[in-house]
Formats: sequence, structure tokens, C-alpha cells
Amino acid sequence: MLRTMLRSKIHRATVTESDLEYEGSLTLDEKLMNASGLLPFEQVVVSNLNNGERFTTYVIPGKAGSGTVCLNGPTARKGAVGDRVIIFCYAHYDEDELKGYRPVIVKVDAKNAIRSTGDRL
Repeated sequence: MLRTMLRSKIHRATVTESDLEYEGSLTLDEKLMNASGLLPFEQVVVSNLNNGERFTTYVIPGKAGSGTVCLNGPTARKGAVGDRVIIFCYAHYDEDELKGYRPVIVKVDAKNAIRSTGDRL
């Protein structure tokens, strides 16, 4: 049996931009993607702490070190610049894989610089 578990999350990132006319997705600082193990076009769930919205999209890399968290396309309607969000990525694990399972938790500051990376909040 496979279980769906949290693989990684970026905790309390700040939305820096929104671009309604872009085709869609979430542009994310490449350093944040690397720290959380996200690949370009990988599916993520975004939860907006300011308004309670929760939506599924995919990530595309932004300039490394820029702090970019940009809501693109229709997702631009799900939040505003300055909103705090949590970005989740889930994966399927079998029972053997779960024996050593630990999610990657990336905590960021108000400018989306990495404060810490670990497996606990």
C-alpha cells in the first residue's frame, strides 16, 4: 500500500509578486526550490495564511537568491503581495520507504531568505 505523505514544505513564505496575465503556476526562488527538493513543473499545494485559500499549482524557478514567490495566472486571484503562504509538496511512499521517512521543512524569514532546513517545525 502506498501512503501520501508530506515530502517537503516551505513555511510562511511571503508573496512578493502576482502576474494575472501569466499562463499559470507559482514562480519560486530557485534556492527555495533546491532547499525543498522541488523540481520545475512539480505539483504543489499552496495555503494562504491571510485569506484561507488553498490551491494546487506547479512551480517554476525564479532567480536564485531573489526571494521571489509570485502567484501567476488565475492563482494571482488567490492572494496578494505581502500575504504569507505555506507551500506543500506531497509524495507516495510504500511501507519500507516510511521506515526512514522525514519531510524537509524549510523555514524562511519575511524576505524569503532561508532561516533553517530540517524535519521539524
